Amino acid sequence: MTDHPITPPPELIAKWAGSMCGYYEAARWGADMELEACCEYMQHEDFHGFAKELRAARRPKPLSLKEQALEQLDGIATVFRASHGGDLVCDTIRRALEALPE
Repeated sequence: MTDHPITPPPELIAKWAGSMCGYYEAARWGADMELEACCEYMQHEDFHGFAKELRAARRPKPLSLKEQALEQLDGIATVFRASHGGDLVCDTIRRALEALPE
């Protein structure tokens, strides 16, 4: 194996070899290393903001429970608005959700 920055260290190869999900772990590791190398390159080439956007777009963080609840509440509010012509029933729930910590 050639010594390349994206070549995993022997400890990781041994760990993955003994795992049923080793192929997935190895693929994820390689993709993460490539993303980091691209972002590092862009930072050196004065694309600082773009590197941050690229990382966020390619490795999005899952929505928090609060964010999921607010999204679902938006769907409920849309249906309620269409059938009942109002939004008031959701206002209290929305304020309560927004008051919760992330």
